[in-house]
Amino acid sequence: MCGIIGYVGKRQALPVLLQGLHAQEYRGYDSAGIATLEDGQIRLIRCQGKIASLEEKINGDMGNSDIGIGHTRWATHGCPSEANCHPHFDCSGDIAVVHNGIIENYLELRQWLTEEGHAFVSQTDTEVLPHLLEHYYQGDMQEAFVKAMGKLRGSYAAVALCRHLPRTLVAARQDNPLVVGIGDGEYFLASDIAALIKYTRDMIILENGDVAVLNDNGVVIYHDGQPVERSIVYIDWDKEAAEMGGYPHFMLKEIHEQPWAIGQTLRGRISDCKRVMLPEIDCSGEYLNGIRKIAIVACGTAYHAGLVAKYTMEKILRLPVEVDIASEYRYRDPLIDSQTLVIVISQSGETADTLAALRESKARGARVIAICNVLDSSIAREADNVIYTWAGPEIAVASTKAYLTQLMVIYLLTIFMADQMQCLSAERIAELIGSLQQLPQLAQQLIDQWEEPIKGFAAQIKDWQHAFFIGRGVDFAVALEGALKLKEISYIHAEAYAAGELKHGTIALIEPGIPVIALATQRSLVEKTVSNIVELRTRGAHILAVSFADIAAAGLVADELIALPDVNDLLAPILTVIPLQLLAYYAAVVRGCDVDQPRNLAKSVTVE
Repeated sequence: MCGIIGYVGKRQALPVLLQGLHAQEYRGYDSAGIATLEDGQIRLIRCQGKIASLEEKINGDMGNSDIGIGHTRWATHGCPSEANCHPHFDCSGDIAVVHNGIIENYLELRQWLTEEGHAFVSQTDTEVLPHLLEHYYQGDMQEAFVKAMGKLRGSYAAVALCRHLPRTLVAARQDNPLVVGIGDGEYFLASDIAALIKYTRDMIILENGDVAVLNDNGVVIYHDGQPVERSIVYIDWDKEAAEMGGYPHFMLKEIHEQPWAIGQTLRGRISDCKRVMLPEIDCSGEYLNGIRKIAIVACGTAYHAGLVAKYTMEKILRLPVEVDIASEYRYRDPLIDSQTLVIVISQSGETADTLAALRESKARGARVIAICNVLDSSIAREADNVIYTWAGPEIAVASTKAYLTQLMVIYLLTIFMADQMQCLSAERIAELIGSLQQLPQLAQQLIDQWEEPIKGFAAQIKDWQHAFFIGRGVDFAVALEGALKLKEISYIHAEAYAAGELKHGTIALIEPGIPVIALATQRSLVEKTVSNIVELRTRGAHILAVSFADIAAAGLVADELIALPDVNDLLAPILTVIPLQLLAYYAAVVRGCDVDQPRNLAKSVTVE
């Protein structure tokens, strides 16, 4: 949540800052602001609304500064307003600060600073930071940051611009991502790698407790007050991957990238003899056979991927699998120990609740495997093992290709474990791997065949305020993701139910014409699902079924059908979710919604 950008170098700063904010607008877009140092004074430009509003306020006046900081906000403390917008100042106006995260003890700090004579003008927790720095600054901003950090409880990534240091930015990081970009005589800061790849591929991922000083002499990083070396990571993302590439929205682009993305996830992980190779995982068969259960922890879409994992892993590995919402996990005193394998799933690798669950699991002796997309993120660094999805940057707030690649990693990990534990035959493993390798082609076939018809169905449901998704077994897990997609971007209230639960109350909500999306890909359960569909049609529901052609031919009764390419039932979620993503996308478009930046949401939830 929230996006930070900073620059010091040879270029005109304002265009760099604006571009960096646009690249991170998915992290929050309630308000935006920029501070640059010009002619010995800090120039501040802030406004409520999106970055386009900030550009209108700038009105082409780019100034002559070559140093500055910027911020795009997702509001936590204080409503979206110009007064609450970053950057925030100290009393003198000499220090400007942008911040991502939450200062949990800001009220007591604010009271103490007020008693010390400081005056506050916003409702934000962030504003204590510039006042703390003002309180401790005596010519050394790095030292002031260290002292200020000693006062803070919570999470933060923060960058300060000081009028008395005309060629210097100082930044600190604790439990919120902050990346340093190394250019040719110029230096950058951002919350996200994607904001910097236009200018440089050489990055330093700051670690918790780091303070970074950027100036004309380079970058110096301090930890516990002492200079430390941090490795430079080369980012090999394609620049075009972070740009729209001719699509009207990032979400549609990322849906269309899914065949490529799942191919990337597979690349290099299948041997010629049809075995899964995961060199990232150093678990022996002896260790895996000693596991008593698997715990999967995640939030939102990643949680839904975890539910698919539960069905898959229990079926193949014959181990009990618990799936927890990360925000609940560590507060329920979970029963985990050294014989529990914990799998955490996060696209960004910075999801605050998931990171806290990881730490809780390790403290209780569990081994933690992370599935994430962002290189060298907090979760990736702190887990015992990490499997990257290699989906490339995902910009749209509503996750699509991250979900599919998380599923691909889950299948690969399950097959890898089954091989190590010797609970599947070599023939069965080869069969599953062969099916996995077909998925990129089948996903492309599905998009090509069904995108246009799905536009028509989206137009039919655009005026409805409610929709239902149903499924049994793993179809129910996918139904949850389909409902989430529809409601988060089209604002149609959508609920997913296990089809067998309909008669336990939910069927009372069915009225003539109401759309129901019925998933039926599990051949062993199709007769049960058909019965539920008949019950709904009897009460006037309009049914869109997503199934395989042979199941439909066997008596699936629906008003409309999306026929999936044939694939192993176990792997069906990879294909089933694609038409649900397209349905949500086109419903949002026809309803005039902001697809990539839905209201009240942000891409990376880095606060509790």
